[in-house]
Amino acid sequence: MSSAERAVHAGGATAAAKAAQTGFHAGIVAEVAAAVEANGIVVVGMAVNPAVKKACTLLKDGGHEFTFLTYGGYTSMWKERLAIKMWSGWPTHPQVFAKGKLVGGASDLEAAMKDGTFKALLASED
Repeated sequence: MSSAERAVHAGGATAAAKAAQTGFHAGIVAEVAAAVEANGIVVVGMAVNPAVKKACTLLKDGGHEFTFLTYGGYTSMWKERLAIKMWSGWPTHPQVFAKGKLVGGASDLEAAMKDGTFKALLASED
């Protein structure tokens, strides 16, 4: 086993990946993080994506005000969206946040609205 392979198996690649991630489109990530911290509900998405539209429609139909951040479309700003995915740990868009917590995507939001967990999250004190 080479020293590089040993480093990967010993967790060295994880530390290197985290170091590289820190500066990857840091301005976009900071913008999203600030919006999530400052607003009750935030949807992060991209143009033309039907799941993003579904999440926004669910929130509008539920009478919820939200902040919508959009970054490009299928052919643009994919690196910026990748940085957001790396920051949040969520692999797709939309990314729905409520009270600073990641709810998930459109289907996760829909399930949480149906089972009452979204309402409970919004009513929570933390």
